[in-house]
Amino acid sequence: MSSSPVADYTVVHAKSRSFYDRYERKTELQHQTHFCPGCGHGIVHKMIAAAIDELGVQDRTILVGPVGCSVFTYYYFDVGNVQAAHGRAPAVATAVSRSLPGSVVISYQGDGDLCAIGSAEILHAANRGENIAVIFVNNAIYSMTGGQAAPTTLLGQKSTTTPLGRKAATEGYPLHVSELLATLQAPVYIERVGLGDNKQIAQTARAIRRALENQARGLGFSLVEVLSPCPTIWEMSPVEAQHWVRETMEKTFPLGVFRDQTKERLAAPKPEPAPSPALDELPRILGVADADLPEGNAHALDAGQTIDLQVRIAGFGGQGVLLLGEVLAEAGLDAGLEVSWLPSYGPEMRSGTSNCHVRLAREAIDSPLVSAPNVLVAMNEPSLRKFDQSVRRGGWVIFDGEEFPADCRREGVHVLALPFTELANGTGDKRAANMVMLGAVLELAGVLPEASIAAALRRLIRNPRWVELDERAIVLGRQLFQRALA
Repeated sequence: MSSSPVADYTVVHAKSRSFYDRYERKTELQHQTHFCPGCGHGIVHKMIAAAIDELGVQDRTILVGPVGCSVFTYYYFDVGNVQAAHGRAPAVATAVSRSLPGSVVISYQGDGDLCAIGSAEILHAANRGENIAVIFVNNAIYSMTGGQAAPTTLLGQKSTTTPLGRKAATEGYPLHVSELLATLQAPVYIERVGLGDNKQIAQTARAIRRALENQARGLGFSLVEVLSPCPTIWEMSPVEAQHWVRETMEKTFPLGVFRDQTKERLAAPKPEPAPSPALDELPRILGVADADLPEGNAHALDAGQTIDLQVRIAGFGGQGVLLLGEVLAEAGLDAGLEVSWLPSYGPEMRSGTSNCHVRLAREAIDSPLVSAPNVLVAMNEPSLRKFDQSVRRGGWVIFDGEEFPADCRREGVHVLALPFTELANGTGDKRAANMVMLGAVLELAGVLPEASIAAALRRLIRNPRWVELDERAIVLGRQLFQRALA
């Protein structure tokens, strides 16, 4: 007999390498998932991880998790993880698969997510034959949000929104996703499996592995629908819930293979990388006339100057709010800066609210939103009162009004209040007030060369008469700002 206290042994079962060692969603109990006892998600997670390990694709797997009980997949799977909005996982998975053709892309969804708000996404992804594997966990209820009826809720099944049981006349029939998608020509593999007993669980593991293998081979769209217990929302014990899957759910959703073309389907050819045209070829490809091209005045900027101009422009519809922002952004683009322009306006053509966010910077812009502007252009008092408090200390407010309201003044914020609309009459048309205010902004910022501003006006405004008028208005705005500082 060996004197060694530890005998030789072989590990026949261990935690998958595709799981993280610790699950850091919570500070405590980092060795276990957040799923309820008896929930099918944990079982399905284990099957997916095992399949990834067996296929040896952990380093190129990307898992797309949406909203619902599956929302925390990125805490568990040590693979590439992308979070998608409710129902949009197939659309996101499509983008990932197309942009990274060598990846194994998995969309993991529940029945409320896939069948309700995401019904269009799953239908069209399947119809296009996107090279993704969809794992569809169907427990016939909205679990995470308290037990509302889902598209797959059974007839007669009670929920918080069908307390007397689902009725076909009012809530319609349960949606048979696998059968529906199997009528399409593009999918390569569709199967419905269950977690009702050990035999079903073993078949589910095989189906999930096949779906991932199809995806790894580039065969196209695969979907595995898993009938899963939900003891908490069904108000059953885990054992009762498992029996309910086998004895009740199966009668509405029979198990089986609805499409399998894995033997005859050939892998789609990998897309050829798109050619990278020379920069001087882009105008021809895009159909842009030479006269409309930016003039490339980036050399006119001081290379060492830090630029981070964040402007909020607000007023009524019809005041030229959006055009003011467009000219500023277009001139920045012409000058070689990073630029964003984000409009926001009401449904009314005139007199509705209107504002836009404009950012100019040397570095990449992280968000087009301007929540704390360093320049606010307020073309009326309601807009001033709406956004005045958001201007950061050291910033400027340019206001179209005879006087700046005393209760809007803030320490550390500079103010220029002038009747810009009335002063615009001096240019020949009071509608040029937006360009007069733009002139003040340009003089304040001091970062854009004249040639870039002129080029922006010519590209955005086709009528030469208005271009000349706007150029005069911009000059007037610059002069007004200079006089204010004198």
